Order: sequence, then C-alpha cells, then structure tokens
Amino acid sequence: MPTSSSSIWRTPSPPARRPQARVAACAWAADHDPADGVTIQIRVNAGDIDDLRAVSALPPSVGLRLPKVEDVATVQTAAEIAPGRPIAALLESAGAVLSAVAIATHPAVTEIALGESDLRSELGGGQPVIDHARLTAVYAARAAGLVPPMLSAYPAIADLDGLVADTRRGAAQGLVGRMAVHPSQIAPIAAVFRPSDADLAWARDVVAAMGGGGGVRRLPDGQMIDAAMLGRARTLLDRAAG
Repeated sequence: MPTSSSSIWRTPSPPARRPQARVAACAWAADHDPADGVTIQIRVNAGDIDDLRAVSALPPSVGLRLPKVEDVATVQTAAEIAPGRPIAALLESAGAVLSAVAIATHPAVTEIALGESDLRSELGGGQPVIDHARLTAVYAARAAGLVPPMLSAYPAIADLDGLVADTRRGAAQGLVGRMAVHPSQIAPIAAVFRPSDADLAWARDVVAAMGGGGGVRRLPDGQMIDAAMLGRARTLLDRAAG
C-alpha cells in the first residue's frame, strides 16, 4: 500500500484466475467504507474490459488505477466504461511520458504516476533516464493542476538504505510520497517526506511575515522573502498537519 492515505487493491493475476480476483477485489472495495481522508483504488489489468466493467458497478468514490496509459484515448475508454470516478494514470513507456501533459489534463485524471521498472526495461540507461521521466511527470502534473506524483515502488525490500537515498532524490525532484511494497518501507519513506523542524520554523516565519500580503519582507535571519515563497511555506505546514 502507499504511504499516503490510500488503499490499492492490485490484481495482477494469471488470466485464468482473473475472474476470481476481480470478484474478490470488487467485493472487498464494496464492503469497505473509506475513513475520512482515505481513498480506495483498484488497479485493473491493462486493456481488460471486464475489469473496467466490474469496477463500474462500484461506488464512484472507488478510484481506478489505470496501467499502461499510452495516450488520452486510453483514459477516455476507461472513463466511458467506468464513468464518474477518479483515475490514476500510470505512465510506463517513453510514449506515455512524452504525452504526460495531455494525459494529466484529461478531466477524469486526478493523478499521474510512473512505472519506473517498465521504463527501465524499455529505455535501458541509468538514473538520468528515470530522473528525466520524474521531472516530466512533476511538470505535467502541476501544469494540469494536479498534486505532484508519488514515486514508484522500490523493489529491493531489504535495501532500506537504498530506499531512503532514492526517496530523498525523488523528494528533491518534487515528487511527494512513495508506493510501498512491504510494511518495513513505510516508516523510512514517511520520514523522508516529513518536514524537518527547521523547515517548519521557516514556513511559520514566512507566513507570519507575509501576513497574506504582497511585497518584499525580511525574516529575522535576514533572508529576503516575497509572495512566491508562500506556496512552499503553506505546503510544508499542510504536510505536517496532514
């Protein structure tokens, strides 16, 4: 499950067992009334119309996690079969990354995310390839008015040092939160994204100094600030409160 307040039911089952998995996933989602601030998403199999039809019978609050989104048409098909629900579009190919802005601006899409393992398999290369995809996704999400994307899962469960290092890298690139594939990963991920005491003190000083107004002000330590800093300050305070 992710480190944000979401629950994702994933059904990557063999084709012969998909009907059983589909019934189980939908039954679980139908029986669980999300607590305040918690969302439920069902990750369907790519291109599986039966999966989409099954999700369409669930309450509209149950989101759709849509893999292998190549273009807007992929999203539109899902939105027509399972209408009225939020869609998380997964960008897992070079073409999808290049279409990130168009995908993110589809009215049914409420978040985008990367499939980094698939991207590495398709593109090869090293970390710069993933860095480019991450930054592209961040820009696309913000341009579409969406929250920044979460980082993909870190598959090396025992490598917590590597998890922390890569999560810090993603946080510095503007991504917020990360998928976890094991309970042991949740606390280290959360620690990376938790604002430090120094960050929170700065944020409070900025909000107090600006007072909701414009112009240029100076913090007690002499740092110059203006209205452009308010967005980051409020984001840090909101993250600490949430």
